[in-house]
Amino acid sequence: MDHPLPIRPGHRPPFRRLALIGIGLIGSSLARAARAQGLAEEIVCSTRREATRDTALSLGIVDHAYENPAEAAAGADLVLLCTPVGTYADLSAAIAPVLAPGAILSDVGSVKQAVVRDVGPNVPDGVHFIPGHPIAGTEHSGPESGFAELFQGRWCILTPPPAADPAAVARLRAFWEKVGSQVVEMDPAHHDKVLAITSHLPHLIAYTIVGTATDLEETLRSEVIKYSAGGFRDFTRIAASDPVMWRDIFLDNREAVLEMLGRFSEDLAYLQRAIRWGEGDKLHELFTRTRAIRRGIIEAERGMTPPPVQAAA
Repeated sequence: MDHPLPIRPGHRPPFRRLALIGIGLIGSSLARAARAQGLAEEIVCSTRREATRDTALSLGIVDHAYENPAEAAAGADLVLLCTPVGTYADLSAAIAPVLAPGAILSDVGSVKQAVVRDVGPNVPDGVHFIPGHPIAGTEHSGPESGFAELFQGRWCILTPPPAADPAAVARLRAFWEKVGSQVVEMDPAHHDKVLAITSHLPHLIAYTIVGTATDLEETLRSEVIKYSAGGFRDFTRIAASDPVMWRDIFLDNREAVLEMLGRFSEDLAYLQRAIRWGEGDKLHELFTRTRAIRRGIIEAERGMTPPPVQAAA
């Protein structure tokens, strides 16, 4: 069982009430990290399932758990939507009447244009709407799967609208930095294109490969499972992610995903021709280039050097 850490004497948390709308992997990890860092006087959540509310309370990661999201959001000065993005339109409409002027409304969704489209029209005047996306996660779900270190050394992308209040953006940036993230700002469309190639397309490929394996004849399929090498195990890991969340991501970021899928299909056809015609030089050139890119990715993760910041358009 997780135990709340006492607030240090003389320490005043930057937020009075943190409301997490959804308490799965990301929400429960945020609750733990915010508790550990003393970022809120009170941490509450909402979720429809009574069993999930009971689990969050028994873990000690929230002070109160509500079925009604408006009850959680009432009086909160930081509200984070932590459910699948397909739920955001209804949830933002439900909590809008209780959002107080000066409150910050953000989210953790993996697409951002759809969030602006679905949530933006419901945001009351005086409420600071600043979409966000922590690039962190595992294939597990539920409040018991969270851990406070999930965001350590990870990127968090904020996509504030052009008229966003700089002080509110700074407060949200500080929140994410306190839980361990490095924060950058991007235009929502640029974010969606970047994530389409770095996250969404790999998941789509993983789901497809695992699906192909399940369609093999019984004998071959059992041997694939028995003798799975590291690469296939990695694919099955990300293919075990929340199906509702990923359904919504692909539907809400369809244009960027389809663009990247088209590019990938062309590259795959090139590779297919090289294998068919025995063109080893083309294969060697491709594998050499991609190995160098992989090494660059690892070095970037070690250094965590922020890329050039693209301001919101």
